[in-house]
Amino acid sequence: MFPASRYSLQARRCVRALKTLQSREHVLSQVYTARWCSSDLSTPKITSHYTVYPREKDPRWEGVDMERFADEADVVIVGGGPAGLSAAIRLKQLANEQEKELRVCLVEKASQIGAHTLSGACLEPSALTELLPDWKERGAPLNTPVTEDKFAILTEKYRIPVPILPGLPMNNHGNYIVRLGHFVRWLGEQAEELGVELYPGYAASEVLFHEDGSVKGIATNDVGIAKDGSPKDIFERGMELHAKVTIFGEGCHGHLAKQLYKHFNLRENCEPQTYAIGLKEVWTIDEKKWRPGRVEHTVGWPLNRNTYGGSFLYHLNEGEPLVALGFVVGLDYTNPYLSPFREFQRWKHHPSVAPTLEGGTRIAYGARALNEGGMQSLPKLTFPGGLLIGCSPGFMNVPKIKGTHTAMKSGMLAAETIFAKITDESLESKTAGVHVPEYAESLKNSWVWKELQAVRNIRPSFHNYFGLYGGIVYTGVFYWVFRGKEPWTLKHAGLDSAQLKPAHQCTPIEYPKPDGKISFDLLSSVALSGTNHEGDQPPHLTLMNDSVPVAQNLAIYDGPEQRFCPAGVYEYVPLETGEGMRLQINAQNCVHCKTCDIKDPSQNINWVVPEGGGGPAYNGM
Repeated sequence: MFPASRYSLQARRCVRALKTLQSREHVLSQVYTARWCSSDLSTPKITSHYTVYPREKDPRWEGVDMERFADEADVVIVGGGPAGLSAAIRLKQLANEQEKELRVCLVEKASQIGAHTLSGACLEPSALTELLPDWKERGAPLNTPVTEDKFAILTEKYRIPVPILPGLPMNNHGNYIVRLGHFVRWLGEQAEELGVELYPGYAASEVLFHEDGSVKGIATNDVGIAKDGSPKDIFERGMELHAKVTIFGEGCHGHLAKQLYKHFNLRENCEPQTYAIGLKEVWTIDEKKWRPGRVEHTVGWPLNRNTYGGSFLYHLNEGEPLVALGFVVGLDYTNPYLSPFREFQRWKHHPSVAPTLEGGTRIAYGARALNEGGMQSLPKLTFPGGLLIGCSPGFMNVPKIKGTHTAMKSGMLAAETIFAKITDESLESKTAGVHVPEYAESLKNSWVWKELQAVRNIRPSFHNYFGLYGGIVYTGVFYWVFRGKEPWTLKHAGLDSAQLKPAHQCTPIEYPKPDGKISFDLLSSVALSGTNHEGDQPPHLTLMNDSVPVAQNLAIYDGPEQRFCPAGVYEYVPLETGEGMRLQINAQNCVHCKTCDIKDPSQNINWVVPEGGGGPAYNGM
């Protein structure tokens, strides 16, 4: 069934809200039978999601109407970040210029455009200028041009300045310090003005395929499912969105991109993707310490030389004395006792950092994973019916710590190649998904590819006996000499999940207690993220096997998910019997960073989308 109205998604949202008000007090279904509780009755039930326990085998779902409404568009875009919105804007620009009818629909799992966006962020405006040359006149929220650039190596007590030579990746001349969530919201406004249909609050949960195997579109998530996996009285099936081409711009480690990698074997000829976790806070500080336009980066303490990472501290010019500060830790670290969150809190007490924060007030916190594999880790980007853009495949320039400009450009190139293909009269009657291999070729001929090619060896150069210091030497000597044209390409160490050593081989890390003034505990930090999920829904942090966390992660690695999660989602608690431990998943805390899915040494955690609208509610992160 295909609704005639283009506003079918908005209408369904109103119906959903009405049904929720009418039936908040629902009657839970019967308790799971033993076969639904667990294949191992000694293991407490944790996972109840239908991706692990199919509904067709669950008697509680018998007789439930599973029909989905479907709607048609020319292009469907998954993800309302810089890449997806740039693709949407460029598609409508081309359609309006050539007076073509083109329906572009964009779905975003956050309740509002920009609410899940988090980055440093120091924005290079090259792609923005190409997309919207009059961005200043349009009121783009780029209020803070970089005026001062600093880089240093930290020891426990000292700061060693390092000069930033012209031409090195860390040079930020001409860039802007931005609150990326506000920038993304503004991009959304530009897209809507051009006629793009934006649907925040709808999480794309499933890839749909034609009979020939090409991508048909996506389905949005079902709502009204109880925590035990049973249907509520207000259960509502998701909606299908079909398109000639579907663009996947979910961001780092996307849920649907993982499915596409397997379905089309897209990672057959590339290295494994590697990642980092980035944690960020926003503070108001004493105006006397405020230096609008100053950009500071450091490496070194509190991390050891063999743990990749560093910090940033940006002074914003937003009408009040604000600073954005954060800490990045490569997820290829080896010590299971390491906590990226607590390393961040410890870093703030460094003698060169603490004075800026003293007397200030922390007003925001968040975290997200970021791609660090670079060019070596890029998968095949196109497949019949769809393609990948932005941080989903991983276009981040790691030494620059920038990916917004490359993500935007990838979306623009995708739009241009898609538009040319689907407006080709010989393809207008094609019913299966349209393949656009020209997108990959266009990327390889663009400045994005040249930029990634030039820095491809910098991140993997840190995998040497000297670690951080060897990587710095490589960057300073080989990058400066060859300008990224080395006749060799270095490889990464492998999957981040495979890098942890057993706990008995490592030394526990004693972290100082937070003082409540400069450093803070985890739960008070998560509270600042605005994170919220409907509590009575199956945990979207699913386990392939509920017994693995205790039997392997806790037994071998001392439960590292308790430490690598930046939101307190995972904790090991005693069994009710008093004998042994069990894993507790506090899914309501999840900030959608995907770190657990990436770093879990057993690769037993599979992050799937929760009900649309859940997650963090960032305000300009």
